[in-house]
Amino acid sequence: MVAGAFPLAKLLFLGARQLSRPLAARIKAGARASPFFRTYICGPPAQLYHWVEMRTKMRLLGFRGAAVKPLNEEAAAELGAELLGEALVFGVGGLCLYLEYLRQAGQSRRREETLEQTLADLRGGLERLQEELRELR
Repeated sequence: MVAGAFPLAKLLFLGARQLSRPLAARIKAGARASPFFRTYICGPPAQLYHWVEMRTKMRLLGFRGAAVKPLNEEAAAELGAELLGEALVFGVGGLCLYLEYLRQAGQSRRREETLEQTLADLRGGLERLQEELRELR
């Protein structure tokens, strides 16, 4: 009995996704500790996210024109680090999906090329046999 090919690529993609979570946690911890990351990397996306979230909630509740207070630096750093970590995990997952798509598309293309080659060989053999049949008549 022949066993099917082990899906090594899928296992590697799953491993990459699983490793991205601890990596994201380490990046989040580093982002919380570094003043540069807190101020320039984590802060602005967190403030934007907070502003959009608050504006949306206020509009849904019927409030118009109310100013949104920005988050304090600690809360912005925390939210920004969470956003950064989630973006990393999401990006790795998306990359894995894209690579799996490319792998399957390549397999499909190779399978189709093999079928085309087999069909061309069969056509060539058929033409050769028809020619031999004509010569025999």
